[in-house]
Amino acid sequence: MTATGRPDPAGWWAVLADLVLPVGCAGCRAERVPLTQGVCADCVAMLRALRPAPAAPTPAPPGMPDCFALGAYQAPLRETLLAYKERGRHGLAWPLGSLLAEVVAAAVGGPRPVVLVPVPATARAARARHGDHLRRLTRQAAGRLRRAGWPVLVAHPLRALPRPDSADLDSAGRAQAAATAFRVRGGSFRVPGGLDRLRQAAVEHPVVLLDDIVTTGATLAAVTRLLAANGIPVAVAAVLAATIRRRLG
Repeated sequence: MTATGRPDPAGWWAVLADLVLPVGCAGCRAERVPLTQGVCADCVAMLRALRPAPAAPTPAPPGMPDCFALGAYQAPLRETLLAYKERGRHGLAWPLGSLLAEVVAAAVGGPRPVVLVPVPATARAARARHGDHLRRLTRQAAGRLRRAGWPVLVAHPLRALPRPDSADLDSAGRAQAAATAFRVRGGSFRVPGGLDRLRQAAVEHPVVLLDDIVTTGATLAAVTRLLAANGIPVAVAAVLAATIRRRLG
């Protein structure tokens, strides 16, 4: 992958696991091939060739911020994401988080202080995946940006409420479910000074909303509206993949 700076221990563990565990390539599922951070050489080359670009659902829901995606939700990006989220390949958080950092950099436009706010997972999803998968990606993305000299604040001001699986919903259903799917956290949410500190930071620096995939844009729009209603304007969203039925660029 294209991570810069000194790799963290979690990344080294992922590389070590590739050498000793009988796992296939996360991107194409090829077996008995050399892997780099869980991905074979051919898939690494395809992932490296991806370039962040604007990702616009058609039509975009009201309130959706400008959004950048690394690429279309198709192999090997799709398969690598699924391996990470659904197949327990948690070591992929390091390379995927590094790729998400590249999307943030493209969305913001250059090294500068940023506030990263990941879309939270529901408690049910976090239990099924042994943790909030997007939080892991956000930690890795923030680390890569910091190693490249970016001042980064990571905030978790929202919690996710139980909701239906979006895979079973159409566009209208996704929008309706997303509209009531999140709440502002009470008390501390790992930002010194809490909500007031985050509001101040949002005035001074761009807030980048993070997610793994954009489909209809309903979730990004709902979270953006909720944050704005609480004095936290979102400047842009950054995601790894946009579903192939939506327009990129």
